[in-house]
Amino acid sequence: MNFAGGDLSDDTEASDIAGLLTALANPTLSREEYRCSCDLMNLFFLIDDHTDLLNELNTSMVVEASMDALMNPDKPRPEGESIIGEVTRQFWSRICKYANPSAKRQFEESWSRYATSMVEQARDRDQHRTRTVDEYLALRRITIGAEPSYAFAMLAKELPEDLLNHPLLVSLRDSITDIIIYDNDLVSYNKEQATGEDLHNVLTIAMEERKVDINGALQWLADQHSEQVDRALSLLPQVLALVATAGPHAAALAFYVDHLANWPRANDCWNFESGRYFGADGRQIQKSRLLTLAPRKAVLAPEV
Repeated sequence: MNFAGGDLSDDTEASDIAGLLTALANPTLSREEYRCSCDLMNLFFLIDDHTDLLNELNTSMVVEASMDALMNPDKPRPEGESIIGEVTRQFWSRICKYANPSAKRQFEESWSRYATSMVEQARDRDQHRTRTVDEYLALRRITIGAEPSYAFAMLAKELPEDLLNHPLLVSLRDSITDIIIYDNDLVSYNKEQATGEDLHNVLTIAMEERKVDINGALQWLADQHSEQVDRALSLLPQVLALVATAGPHAAALAFYVDHLANWPRANDCWNFESGRYFGADGRQIQKSRLLTLAPRKAVLAPEV
């Protein structure tokens, strides 16, 4: 998932972090599905870390390579292309061995929206654009990578699209995604503000829009987070009632709902256990809820 912030320069560390998130979020996957889910998380991290400081043009080149590889997994990647093209190709080639056509199409569509959103985020950086909270959330719900992650859970299962897009499920997905956004932007803020990459963070935007300091923004975020948690919990009984009436699709729908409901807690645990945001201090910060903001420092954009 596009959990913005942090540097995964060590390949082993990156793999371990992706594996932890996959295990927390998808505890019931088969061995092959788990392997493919790890590949997806690694791909998210690779794209996120590689494009964090790229301009719109170079970000477009990266995500276009990924999209082309996704649509043409049997085509060799051209020499000199970003490694993300080949990583995407290998990931999707493994998926295609067991995914059903409908689920593949849904994932491809969600990945296209994700790729486009990364370019839009880069455009914001180029233009030094500060969005409103509503504008930001509209984009962040895509850049967070939740949609492809949710779609991934159903690659080996069949669910009619009208059931997947039932208003109750859409509402539940929306609330869960917002919970993840608020949690992620909270934990990534320190690193992002230290490197000047906090333009795409709801705390920075809330401070600007609401004319409050960081403490005021934190209180606002806590209120928004609680509202979405309450909304998701109120929806769950209705969603479970929908599962009970889903007939031959009940088992697959129950699996999907369990997958959705597991994401917020999985993400929250991973935020503190992975080392991505707090290094070795994650567990202590999780317990104390105290953090000293790092000083701001200049960084250079990486080459493509």
